[in-house]
Amino acid sequence: MGVISNGTTLLDAGALDSGVVTGAMTLIKTVTASTSSTISFVDGASGVVLDDTYKEYIIKFTDVHLGSDDKRFTLQGSIDAGSNYNVNATTSTFRAKHAEDDSGSGFEYTNGHDSDNGTAFFQISDILGSGNNADDCIAGFLQLFNPSSTTFVKHFKGRFNANNTGECIGGFGAGYFNTTSAIDAIQFKADAGNIDAGTFKLYGIK
Repeated sequence: MGVISNGTTLLDAGALDSGVVTGAMTLIKTVTASTSSTISFVDGASGVVLDDTYKEYIIKFTDVHLGSDDKRFTLQGSIDAGSNYNVNATTSTFRAKHAEDDSGSGFEYTNGHDSDNGTAFFQISDILGSGNNADDCIAGFLQLFNPSSTTFVKHFKGRFNANNTGECIGGFGAGYFNTTSAIDAIQFKADAGNIDAGTFKLYGIK
């Protein structure tokens, strides 16, 4: 026997219907950086799904180490399967920081690192990734909401943490791609130099 609510099937023969949102995360693709100029997830390329299969996507980053000192971790979206990464984006970022030796701490908003409906690569969180120390790295996630919508702008948010030469930096950010075209690719890169190492995992959420 099935269970139907407001015309939507919830249970069918005792099992959840495939259309019911469960919040389950499905791993779609893992990419490992190795002296990489960019890291990209393009719908339809190399097994990547970034379309209306899922209403929400999360990209998790682990042990991202930038190849040059005091460079920033940036991203952009594409509406033409990665031919161009230049979508208008508006963002807001802030950070909290504290040094290992307790020499300094703070909580700050720095509008110089936001994107004002710009088309350049931008930061989702105001953090630095330092190449001075071998153990310095970035970890965090980017959450992208309904990128295939052709009605609304595409919202995203991020949360990152970095060890930057003995300083803990917790970065927070959010924004939207100001387009009604579907976002079908996301690319990451350092604002100078390369991504020396790191693991990037793309998940879809039902």
